[in-house]
Amino acid sequence: MTLPIEAVALVLFAALLHASWNALVKVGNDRLVVLAIANGMGVLIALFIAPFVPLPLTASWPYLAASVVLHTGYYFFLVRVYRVGDLSHVYPLARGLSPMLVALLAALFANEIPPPWGMVGIVLACAGIVSLAFDSGPPWRGDRRPLQFAMGTAVFIAAYTLADGMGVRRAGDALAYIVWLMMIDGIPIICFTAWLRRHQLVASLGGNWRAGCTSGALQFGAYALVIWAMSLGPMASVSALRETSVIFAAFIGAFVLKERVGVLRILAAILVASGIVLMHAADL
Repeated sequence: MTLPIEAVALVLFAALLHASWNALVKVGNDRLVVLAIANGMGVLIALFIAPFVPLPLTASWPYLAASVVLHTGYYFFLVRVYRVGDLSHVYPLARGLSPMLVALLAALFANEIPPPWGMVGIVLACAGIVSLAFDSGPPWRGDRRPLQFAMGTAVFIAAYTLADGMGVRRAGDALAYIVWLMMIDGIPIICFTAWLRRHQLVASLGGNWRAGCTSGALQFGAYALVIWAMSLGPMASVSALRETSVIFAAFIGAFVLKERVGVLRILAAILVASGIVLMHAADL
């Protein structure tokens, strides 16, 4: 199974969308509330589309249910990462490690073994992403909790990626799987946030709804493209391409949020670009 060049382009576009909605979450007054509103927006979009798509085949339902549970675990770890660590350190670590785990899990459970040069490409892309975690020194310096939560987050990312990759291939219709996942997936984080922010929910919604709604539309489009791509090509390659969102986020931070651009970010981008070229060349 190879990834068509048009799918590569769309996953890279999805990575840009992912970086954009994460930037909106970053500048929100309350990141958890923005995240919940974004998921609520995804639920609304899915509800609007649902009457026009069939039910996914029953063979995909266990994977869909597993994905919802794993996404909830991912959000829990992500919130913990927000609380105990510098996001610029731990988020690239979590995102950069996950494609390697996806490659391992896909080989074990889906018999997807990347060709040698494809594996080299995945490793290069992951190395470029992870390198951003070292922008201000080792991420485990002092307190090891951020590193532990980053690794936990990577495990959840890899697990829900595998679940969705295997689920969409059994759904009979990729759009049906995407819509039903998005419709159910956002409910736990919405309920959790409503309970956690119950005393200041109205005020939090008022200050974050624009960023949340925009983030939600971008988030829906980004992950829909990723799931669709996994119905066509290897999960590890799609995962590595998707996580280039961290590189896009670094440059959005530089040019939009006016954050510092260092040599490390440029080198990371070169590593990731080299990895993408090798991944696609291996499929030719």
